[in-house]
Amino acid sequence: MENTDKHVVWHHAGIKRAHREVLNGHRSAILWFTGLSGSGKSTLAHAVEERLHQLGCRTFVLDGDNVRQGLCTDLGFSDHDRRENIRRISEVAKLMLEAGVITLTAFISPFQMERLQARQLVAENDFIEIYCNCELAVCERRDTKGLYRKARLGEIKWFTGISSPYEVPQHPDLVVETGRDSLADCVDTVMQFLVLRGVIELPRVRERADEY
Repeated sequence: MENTDKHVVWHHAGIKRAHREVLNGHRSAILWFTGLSGSGKSTLAHAVEERLHQLGCRTFVLDGDNVRQGLCTDLGFSDHDRRENIRRISEVAKLMLEAGVITLTAFISPFQMERLQARQLVAENDFIEIYCNCELAVCERRDTKGLYRKARLGEIKWFTGISSPYEVPQHPDLVVETGRDSLADCVDTVMQFLVLRGVIELPRVRERADEY
């Protein structure tokens, strides 16, 4: 919700995002991982972060479960609360973008409109929607927490893919076949895309990789 208080004014700092990016040696960006529960969003996001960290990049992962233990602890899983959850995360990711950080978000984010609104908060080239494509049957087989079983038994309400819809991205920036490819291959796919989008530069990748 937009703040309409006339006494609240945005403070323009002297140190800009561009200054932080120069200091970091890479562009900042929002990597928005979306997909069903069990599709590998968090696993892939953290694995990509590890690879970026090895290259000397400044990163942070906003994970769905972790955020709900603090920032969004007051929210449930109704459609309304899911939208508010994504709205808050979008605003946090925008702030971290300005901080010069490569921010990786791992959320089901089931609704197309909320993902679009997250994208529209920042410049087009700053937002990378990554769809973790994994069939529902595979997600259920991976479900170590038994959430899908509980959802099918009616013990969990509003569970995405069972009792609540997941709207598959129509035009994601990148599709990663997390239900088919190995984790290492998925990480390579994301890293190559980041080079193509100019988030990290190939000479930097080669130079830093030689140190490890």
